[in-house]
Amino acid sequence: MLKTKTLAIVIASALGITGCATNDKSTDVYVELRILETSDLHSNIMDYDYYRSQYDPTIGLTRTASLIRQHGAEVPNVVLVDNGDLLQGSPMGDYVANNFKQNKSIGDTHPVYKAMNKLGYSVGNIGNHEFNYGLDFLAESLAGAHFPYINANVLCKTDCWNGKAEGDNLFTPYLIEAKKVIDSNGNEQTINIGYIGFVPPQITIWDKQNLSGKVTVMGIVESAEKFVPQMKAEGADIIVAIPHSGVGTPTNPVNVTDEDATYALSLVDGIDAIAFGHSHSIFPSATFKDLANADIEKGTINGVASVMPGRWGDHLGVIDLTLQMQNGTWVVKDSGAKSAPIFKDGPLVKADSIVRQAVADEHQATLDFVDQPLGKASANMFSFLTLVQDDPSVQIVADAQIAKVKANLTADLKGLPVLSAASPFKAGGRHNTTSDAESYVQVNAGNLTYKNAADLYLYPNSMVAVKITGAELKDWLECSANQFNQISANSSEPQYLINWDTHRTYNFDVIDGVTYKIDVTQPVKFNDDCKLVNKDANRIVGLTYTDGENVISGEQFAMQEFIVATNNYRAFGGKFAGTGEKYVVMELPDSNREALTQYIASETNTNGQVDPRADNNWDFVTINSTTPLDIRFETNNSATADRFIMENQLRKLTKRTDLTDKFDFAIYNIDLTTEPSDK
Repeated sequence: MLKTKTLAIVIASALGITGCATNDKSTDVYVELRILETSDLHSNIMDYDYYRSQYDPTIGLTRTASLIRQHGAEVPNVVLVDNGDLLQGSPMGDYVANNFKQNKSIGDTHPVYKAMNKLGYSVGNIGNHEFNYGLDFLAESLAGAHFPYINANVLCKTDCWNGKAEGDNLFTPYLIEAKKVIDSNGNEQTINIGYIGFVPPQITIWDKQNLSGKVTVMGIVESAEKFVPQMKAEGADIIVAIPHSGVGTPTNPVNVTDEDATYALSLVDGIDAIAFGHSHSIFPSATFKDLANADIEKGTINGVASVMPGRWGDHLGVIDLTLQMQNGTWVVKDSGAKSAPIFKDGPLVKADSIVRQAVADEHQATLDFVDQPLGKASANMFSFLTLVQDDPSVQIVADAQIAKVKANLTADLKGLPVLSAASPFKAGGRHNTTSDAESYVQVNAGNLTYKNAADLYLYPNSMVAVKITGAELKDWLECSANQFNQISANSSEPQYLINWDTHRTYNFDVIDGVTYKIDVTQPVKFNDDCKLVNKDANRIVGLTYTDGENVISGEQFAMQEFIVATNNYRAFGGKFAGTGEKYVVMELPDSNREALTQYIASETNTNGQVDPRADNNWDFVTINSTTPLDIRFETNNSATADRFIMENQLRKLTKRTDLTDKFDFAIYNIDLTTEPSDK
C-alpha cells in the first residue's frame, strides 16, 4: 500500500499536478469540513501553574476551549478530536491518581472529562501516558467521557476488560461517524467520517509494570494497513488518522516498532488527514522545513493534511478539507492545516468560563493537595544551569534514588557500588515554543511541599535498578552526551552548545556516584537513538569511581559492576547501553517521586533539612585553543535566573544583552577555555 501512494506523489510532482482542479460537473457540490484537534493536554485543564501558584495564559484547555469555539464558529461543518495523553502530567492529574491509589476509585468523573464533555468531542484516542496508573484507573476514567474512544493497535493478552479475549482489540479500533453537513448549495448531506487511532508500541516497555502479560501491541503502520481497507469497505468516505506518534523519518518509514510513524502513515492509501501528537512539537512549523515532501505553508505531509498542536493546550490543531462529490463518492479535492496558538507576545484568547467552572472544585482540591508540607531545603533548586553544569534539581533526585535502592538491596547485590541516573525534565522543554522558555524547575530554599516534589520529578515513573559494567556505563554516558553539539576549537564563529534538535533533555542522564568530563570538541559516539555512529569517538573522559581510598579507572573501571538506580522508562527501554530487561535487578512499587518525598522527609527529620547542593561530579573538558571562542547556550530569561546564574556559575557565563532568542530564551556565552571555579 505504501508504494502506490509514493509513486503517485512522485508522478504528481513531476507533472506539476496540484489535485485542486477538475472539469467534473460534480464540482458544483462541495463541502468544507474543519477538523479541530487537541493533544498532549497532560491534565493541564486550568490555565494555572501549580508549581508557581499563579495563572498562566500560555497553557490549559480553558484557553484552548476559547480557540475551539472561535474556529468552530467560522465554518458550518466542524468535528473535534483529542489525540491522548490526558490523564497524567500536571498536579491535577496527580491529585486524581493519588485519590485512586488511596481509595481504589477516582470518585467523581475525572476532571479532564468534566471539562471535555462541555466541548462536544467526536472521538478521543489513547495516548501512552493513559497507561501510567494501570488499566483499572484507565477504565474508570474513560467511563466518564461522553464521547467514544478508539485505538487500533493495542490487543488484549490476558485479564482484560469487557469480556475481551486474547487477540481482541482492547479498545474499539476505529469509528465511522455519519456526520450531517451543509454543502455549498446550502443542502444537508451526510459524510461518513472514519477515525482510527494508534499509540506507540513502546507502551509495553514504558509501562511494563502495568501492562506485562496483559496486552500486546501491533505496529502503527501494520494496524493501519489492516483496518483502513475495512473502514473503506464499511462505507467511510474519508479517514482521519489520529496517531499518538511523532513525525518520524522518510528514511525508514515502515519499521513495525516505530514510535514516531506519522510520516509512514501519510503514505498509507486511504488516509485523508492526520491529527497527530506525542512529541510535543508543532506542525506545520519551521521546525520541519527540511522534511521531505512536507509543505509547511499548506500544512501537508506527502500531500496529506497533517497537524500536531504542541502540548498542554498551547495550540489548537486545525485541518480544513474541501470535499467534492464525484460519481457518488466524496473525494478530498483540497486540504490544509495549521496550529493556532493561544499565546504569542501576550494572550490571544481569554479563558473559557464554562470549562473553568466545570473543574472549579478539582482545582481547589489540587491547590490543597500540592500544599501538603514535606520538609525543608537548605538551598535553592533551580534548573537554569542544568545543561551546562551539575545541578541541584537533578542532584536531589539522584540522592533520593541512591538512598531508596541502597535500602532495598538484596544480599546478592550488597557490596556493589550504587549509582544513580537522573536527568532534567524541565530544562527549556523542546525549545520550540515561547512557553518552553518558562519550563524550568524553580524550587526555593526553605519549606517544601508536594508541589515542589512534583516540580522536581515531573513524571509518575517507578523505581527500577539495573546491574551493568563500567564499560556499559561509559557508553550510557556517551549517548547522553549527544545533548551537546560538537564545538570547533579553531572557529571564532558563534557556536551553540545545546543540541535541541535531536536530543531531548530528559535523555541527558547524569550518572551520580562517579566523576567524569565531557569533551564537546569530539564528535558524538552515538546518535540520538544510541546507535553507534563513530566507534573511535570518546566524549567521556576521566571516568572514575572512588571506593574509600581507592580510585578505580581505566580497564579496572570497565570491568567493575555497578547498580544504577533509575526509572522504569530508562531501565526497560533498551535504548541506552546497560538498559533493557536483562539488566534489571530491582523493581520497586514506589514511584521515583515517592522516593523523593520520602528522602526529603527523612533528611529533614534527621538533619533538620535536606541539602540539595550539587556535588559537581561532571564537567566539560577545558578547551585548549588560541582562537577566541564564541560558545553560547540558552536558558530562562528572568531576574531570578540572572541572580541564580551569577551566584552559582562554575565557569564564566556572560549574558548576551545584544541578542534575542526567537522563543524568548536568554542567550549566554560560556567560557570553556579556562578552568571552572571551586564553588
